[in-house]
This record gives sequence, C-alpha cells and structure tokens, in this order.
Amino acid sequence: MNYYFSKILKGNFDATVEKVTAALKTEQFGVLTEIDIKATLKEKLDVNFNNYKILGACNPPYAHKALLAENKIGTMLPCNVIVQELDSGDIEVAAVNPMASMQAVQNEELKGIAEEITEKLKAVIEGL
Repeated sequence: MNYYFSKILKGNFDATVEKVTAALKTEQFGVLTEIDIKATLKEKLDVNFNNYKILGACNPPYAHKALLAENKIGTMLPCNVIVQELDSGDIEVAAVNPMASMQAVQNEELKGIAEEITEKLKAVIEGL
C-alpha cells in the first residue's frame, strides 16, 4: 500500500495551490496550515528549492470522530497534501493515504474513519 496518492498537472503553481484548496473544500476539508518549503529553506539554509507547499488539511467532523475513537490520533493530524513544482515544470499534487498511516494503530473504529477520509482525499486528487 502506497503512503500517498498523487496526480501530475500542467499549469501555474500558485493557481494550482488555489485549485487544490478549493477542491479540498468540496470534500469539507479546510486548510489549517500552509508551509512554504521553498521560502523556508531559502530563509533557514540559504538554498534554492522548487516551489513546494504543504497544506495541512482538516475535515472537522472526521477529525472529531477520530479523536473520540483514539485520543492520541492528533499526532497524525492534519492530513497533509503537497503541491510541488517538478523540474519538468509540471505540478504534482499528492495526499497522504490515511489507511497507510493508520496501519500502526490497532483500533477498528478508527479504521472505518480512515477509510472514509481516504475516499474523500482520493476524490480530491482524482478530480483535479
């Protein structure tokens, strides 16, 4: 089982970030955090890097269910989605596979929640 699923797109990086954010909203995800890896690496290490953002996506009803099922699951939240510009100029969008990350947690109630979130994130990626 892959720990992520992804799609390669053509287009502008910033426009793609906006498109991904809008697509996440269609599945009731909000973006809690946005980490600009390119800017951070430049500031902290003075290195150049391709455009690369990590979007911390959260679906509040499912996050709440997951926390009720397993109170330490917050260590694996939110669901990260990356948007990165490849050397080819294409844009890759990838999302964590919640089923892969939840394999270490032995909780049947959580498994069902992870399955539902996986389907929602797959729908976002496939719909781009």
